[in-house]
Amino acid sequence: MPSQTSPATPTFSGIWSIIKRSIRGEDIDLTHGSLRTAIILLAIPMMLEMAMESVFALVDLYFVGHLEHSSYAIQTVGLTESVLAVLYSLAIGLSMATTAVVARRIGEKKPIDASRAGGQAIFVALILNSIVSIFGIIYAKEILLLMGASEESARHGERFTQIMMGSSVFIMLLFLINGIFRGAGNAAIAMKSLVVANAINIILCPLLINGIGPVEGLGLTGAAIATSIGRGTGVIYQLYHLSNGKHIIRIYLKYLKPRWYEIIALCKIAGPAVLQFVIASCSWIFLAQLVAVTGADEGSAGYQTALRLMMFFMLPAWGLSNAAATLVGQNLGAGLLERAEKAVFKTARYNALYMLIVTAISFACADLLVSFFSNDQEVRKVAKEAIYIMSTAYVLYGIGMVLINAFNGAGDTQTPTWINLVGFWLLQIPLAHILARHFEMGPTGVFMAIPIAESCITVAGIILFRKGNWKSVKV
Repeated sequence: MPSQTSPATPTFSGIWSIIKRSIRGEDIDLTHGSLRTAIILLAIPMMLEMAMESVFALVDLYFVGHLEHSSYAIQTVGLTESVLAVLYSLAIGLSMATTAVVARRIGEKKPIDASRAGGQAIFVALILNSIVSIFGIIYAKEILLLMGASEESARHGERFTQIMMGSSVFIMLLFLINGIFRGAGNAAIAMKSLVVANAINIILCPLLINGIGPVEGLGLTGAAIATSIGRGTGVIYQLYHLSNGKHIIRIYLKYLKPRWYEIIALCKIAGPAVLQFVIASCSWIFLAQLVAVTGADEGSAGYQTALRLMMFFMLPAWGLSNAAATLVGQNLGAGLLERAEKAVFKTARYNALYMLIVTAISFACADLLVSFFSNDQEVRKVAKEAIYIMSTAYVLYGIGMVLINAFNGAGDTQTPTWINLVGFWLLQIPLAHILARHFEMGPTGVFMAIPIAESCITVAGIILFRKGNWKSVKV
């Protein structure tokens, strides 16, 4: 049997060689060799990919936070991102299902079947997104008002929300196609697509928001246009690599023609995966609305600032946990159950270490981090309080992410769905409501409910993972 761990401590040159391989990108067989090496090869580009995804919101937040009426602008960006979280749920859920199927087929040495599965997933994504986009364009202002924005904030932010919702197909495809590449073990392509998208966004944001020379800036609307163009460019980069024949996955146009038995099989996995993320996203939407109502515009802007900073640190952890999904999928496909389980435990340890470092940074640098995104002292005060409270359970967040992705990578999307349903809707939402309103703690009560619920979710994940039912799921 091939060795599953490194026989010796790696040298600096050996580690540097692995890092260069991970950034360069290659199709990797993850069913043999060192697990540590496999995790590093996957984790580095996956963490950078997720960090790049969070940069979109932070770049927008930075530039609009220095506009006139910045509290309106920050609130609009934050509330729109909260609404888009539902779309992210669709994209991530479908992406996770696609990763599971593609990884399983790659583990079974069936690259053509893996490519067909990817094509069917793209077809489903395009159909779903068309519905969401039309709804978002028509009801943009009503969505902001429903989320708790004031009439003035909704008026300022309507065009921003329309553009973001109308161009959401790029969000959907970025997540989905990256899921295809991750399932095949080539995480570097996924990372590079986000680097391209962010580079365009960072260049265009200040130009379109503030203007240049005699050209007047578009303000908040400019932020939406810059982000949409950036993401669209990233999708073009992805499509090039899907079709150029240089990778193990190659998708032809004919693979997008619907094959209903494959779509049904994919949707059986994707359905619970989408639902688990919708459950979580709707919980975050409720919390955002509760903070907006109990904390006014400044409280809402402070919470949204803290949330964007939290996601900046959390998304790389989610990227690292994606390594577990790919490793589980490919090794289950190859029949290596013990190796799949060891990969999860090892990835969880790495993620816990990363989140421990993030916790220290959050406590030490909260004031500095918040100061980059708002000049309003009241907004900063709320944001710092939120960061201090939410970061208390970051280590448990990190472990929980790995377990959730391990279930999803195995194709067992129902278990994390039930965990999320109980943890978010039966614990986090009621607890936040009780603390914020009954005990009159306002936004502070909402902040406290988050680490309590997330910790309970992680404990439930550990218990159910150890039962081992995920090992027998058929994909």
